[in-house]
Amino acid sequence: MSSKSESFQFSKVFEIGSFQVNPDGKLRWKDLADLFQEVAWRHADSADFGRILQDANQMWVLSRFEIKCEDLPSWGDQVEIFTAGRGVEGLFAFREFLMLGEKGKTLAAGMSSWLLLDSQSKKIIAPEKALPDHLFKINSKPAWIPERHRLKSLEKSAIGVKVRASDLDLQNHVNNTSYIRWVEDFIQEEGLKIKSLSINYLAECFLGDQVDFFIKRLDSELQILGQVGEKKVFSAVVKI
Repeated sequence: MSSKSESFQFSKVFEIGSFQVNPDGKLRWKDLADLFQEVAWRHADSADFGRILQDANQMWVLSRFEIKCEDLPSWGDQVEIFTAGRGVEGLFAFREFLMLGEKGKTLAAGMSSWLLLDSQSKKIIAPEKALPDHLFKINSKPAWIPERHRLKSLEKSAIGVKVRASDLDLQNHVNNTSYIRWVEDFIQEEGLKIKSLSINYLAECFLGDQVDFFIKRLDSELQILGQVGEKKVFSAVVKI
């Protein structure tokens, strides 16, 4: 095991499938995010914590997510993904991810911040009321915290997306990795490649919503704001 992974609490090995790669044969960013979240669920479920939340009508909502990539794996590669709770500050709980390839090579890393909600009233619940201490230490925040975006002077783009049924999750709103797919599609269609991705989830999207993109391009960065009417639903900062 790599020394980088020793502080993590849980891991799972995956093989990259043909359905997860782009035309270059590399893992898509959307599928990377899917794998990170799958291992998070497996970790929570390994101690029945995930199902206990469901039975209590509680759910996690992803608020911010940052992913940094050194080398995306290819079709057929075996990777090991590690995860761990990284503490709680205020209403946010943090979870970190690490993807290792052959011989323990670091491929990608991620940090996420989450809010705990009552699934019926959508009211925020203080994390310490539900989190087991062995997963998340209260009042112990990580050094790496996903940033809150403050985007200004963006211009409306002719490009946008309409929410389709395939974008939806179990809660009947847009899955958080669907937003990453929208950003990834836009970046690739511009002939660019992603080096790192930071995304803020601001409001829910639903079937049939028209999401307009507002864009600002800098030398090595692309800023994207997604809106449904006047409602801001997500923002993304992409290093290119």
